[in-house]
Amino acid sequence: MTVYSRVLGTGSYLPAERLTNHDLVERLAKIGLETSDEWIKTRSGISARHFAAANELTSDLAVKAAQAALKSAGIESSDLDLIILATSTPDHLGGFPSTACVVQDKLGAHNHCAAFDVQAVCAGFTYALAIADAFIRVGTYKKVMVLGAETFSRILNFQDRTTSVLFGDGAGAVILEASAEPGILSAALHADGSQRDILCVPGRATNGGVEGAAFLTMDGPAVFKLAVKVLEQVAHEALEKANLKSEQIDWLVPHQANIRIMEGTARKMGMSMDKVIVTVHEHGNTSAASIPLALDAGIRSGQIKRGQHLLLEGVGGGFAWGAVTIKY
Repeated sequence: MTVYSRVLGTGSYLPAERLTNHDLVERLAKIGLETSDEWIKTRSGISARHFAAANELTSDLAVKAAQAALKSAGIESSDLDLIILATSTPDHLGGFPSTACVVQDKLGAHNHCAAFDVQAVCAGFTYALAIADAFIRVGTYKKVMVLGAETFSRILNFQDRTTSVLFGDGAGAVILEASAEPGILSAALHADGSQRDILCVPGRATNGGVEGAAFLTMDGPAVFKLAVKVLEQVAHEALEKANLKSEQIDWLVPHQANIRIMEGTARKMGMSMDKVIVTVHEHGNTSAASIPLALDAGIRSGQIKRGQHLLLEGVGGGFAWGAVTIKY
């Protein structure tokens, strides 16, 4: 019998502090940085974002999303065989110990299920989902929680308006289970390390301190150009692997980085924006959390229904990108 990995449940969490563009403009003005709601919206489509509280860690956000997903799936944390967490903002320096292990403990999943982090920045959730699918298909695990969680507000340089207005914090979760029914149909993953400098945090831990900048830096035009190109390519690759045409996709669930990138990708795919799940206006760019946040929002709103075909795709620093097709 062929084994598939099927979506059993989803969940998400956004920190309580919601900053509109106007809120952020006022905050930045206090440190002498000028920007505007119109400037932000025009370039990104973002109207608001959420920032974690000072005492909230990435693992705390992930746990809230995980608990919602467990409730949605109707299972307990002790039923999980594996936890995979995609993040670029782990609880501990160097990601050691993994934030997935911290989440396992905070969830009370004390059945010694496996847990590890995945680092592929904004493409991290597609990478993590593909890894989970592979484990289930070969029979290693039966129930896997895949998380994307970020506290990007901690690595933003608020003297740089080109990046500080774009990102937010949040977490999303998907629980996969082994099934005889098709769920995840295909995955396509790629990377190009030669492009690593156009989106990165260049600082390095050295002798108890940081060498270089510990803030996110980005070459916006270069990222935009590369993102639209590779997202179209990887989307077609994933569709071909699943024997699907773009017109058979009910919903495109893209990484929520920039509305113009999303519109450009949809246009190249020949898809209407009416078939794209959009949350960037409310969440900003939440990196590895953005796809599961958007997926959960689409499911909870009733837009995404059982039996529909979904295309998930993301691109981010590394440079890394990926796409996954799902029959939900």
